[in-house]
Amino acid sequence: MSDDTLSLLVATIRQRWTADADASYTKTLLDAGTAMCAQKFGEEAVETVIAAMSEDSGALKAEAADAIYHLLVLLESAGVDFNDVLAELEGRTGQSGHAEKAARGGKAG
Repeated sequence: MSDDTLSLLVATIRQRWTADADASYTKTLLDAGTAMCAQKFGEEAVETVIAAMSEDSGALKAEAADAIYHLLVLLESAGVDFNDVLAELEGRTGQSGHAEKAARGGKAG
């Protein structure tokens, strides 16, 4: 497993804009708009939390994969480049989470 897996998934999601909605779930999500993509991501995030709380590692892996996929679809729908998200994360690397949150005006936690 490598970063290539995420890059390939991002590229596949981007290509789905031109797919047939009858053949592509991703295209169906993209056609439904950003609000629907956000709702689906939220549902998957909640399911991920529930799986974590159940202490079922198999379910957690599956739900985490679903959440990541739906996050990437949401980013694509909203026109946010995944590389920009990675750059944001890179900018936070090596910085205390408390300091990073304080710099954004958020509470540490």
